[in-house]
Amino acid sequence: MSNASQAAVVRPYREVDEKTVITLWSRCGLLRLRNDPRKDIARKIAVSPNLFLVAVVAWEPVGTVMAGYEGHRGWINYLAVPPSHRRQGIGRLLMAESERLHRAAGCPNVNLQVRSENTEVLTFYRRLGYAVDDVLSLGKRIVEDNCDQ
Repeated sequence: MSNASQAAVVRPYREVDEKTVITLWSRCGLLRLRNDPRKDIARKIAVSPNLFLVAVVAWEPVGTVMAGYEGHRGWINYLAVPPSHRRQGIGRLLMAESERLHRAAGCPNVNLQVRSENTEVLTFYRRLGYAVDDVLSLGKRIVEDNCDQ
């Protein structure tokens, strides 16, 4: 574990983090035209703010994870660490805290989705013990954000 991950602190998201977090998501390629990140943040804060985590180094957000648990399985979304801070243990730190919170809530299983072409991220998750499930992910957009990204 590097000095950066040892210096990183994981804490709940704070409203003052919004602009920096959205910039971080953009740098990590997580933003999509159909999702307004401000609305995604507001939705998360309204449901379970304690599961939206930010990794901070010297008061600067350098990572995020938006976790969820609906009583059957846990979910991981918006795990983001910018290229300048990757391979320093920050992603592992965020995932470990997310898993700890899931376990504390009684969650038996955690799932996440990764774009199939994102081999670097697939390798990261495999190293953490995640495996590809033999399922198809289906989705349906039921609210349009009409974002201007």
